[in-house]
Amino acid sequence: MNSFSPTTPARPRDAASLLIYERNGDNVSVLMGKRAKGHRFLPDVYVFPGGRVDPEDLTTGCLSPLRTPVSNQLSTPGDMAHGLGVAAVRETFEETGLVIGKCEDNILQPDLSNLDYIVRAITPAGNPIRFNTRFLTVDAAHITGDLGGSGELIDLRWFPLDEALAMPLVDVTEFVLEELVSILSNKVSLSDPVQLYTYRNGVPSVRREK
Repeated sequence: MNSFSPTTPARPRDAASLLIYERNGDNVSVLMGKRAKGHRFLPDVYVFPGGRVDPEDLTTGCLSPLRTPVSNQLSTPGDMAHGLGVAAVRETFEETGLVIGKCEDNILQPDLSNLDYIVRAITPAGNPIRFNTRFLTVDAAHITGDLGGSGELIDLRWFPLDEALAMPLVDVTEFVLEELVSILSNKVSLSDPVQLYTYRNGVPSVRREK
């Protein structure tokens, strides 16, 4: 007998998203693109590059691994750290054409050593498609390549941070940007426990992971 019922929440899939920021003096810009209307998840909204973790991401080799503190944070819960880092870099390459590491003959060799982990978010239980997404960040000084990608993200460009925050964004995207502001202004340390953004009875709930 199938135990599934309409009230059974979908299981969140592991995913990673990468917030790339660029400094120009006191000004900061972030890379975002608009998801096409045909997407089942978050259509027609501006997001950071990213996607779910593929099985191959767990075993893909890399030029340099995650730094130990970042790996330790990403491994809670579970042991997904390497796969999450690779997924963030791979999805960024596929969706934007930008390389974090090296790319030869269209084969990506990720460099995970400059990634930081800032937010984890879990899609509401009532959604038919759910993700357990870890938001990572990296300074654009560590990337190479030209903007292009697969076309999955349209209007892909650098937005001044204040302009990005003024856009109509989904709540978690706005929250991640605000966390970046806190980090860059030294109000929050990257060594602090990561913020967990979830929902209780449809209402956002935020706490720092232990």
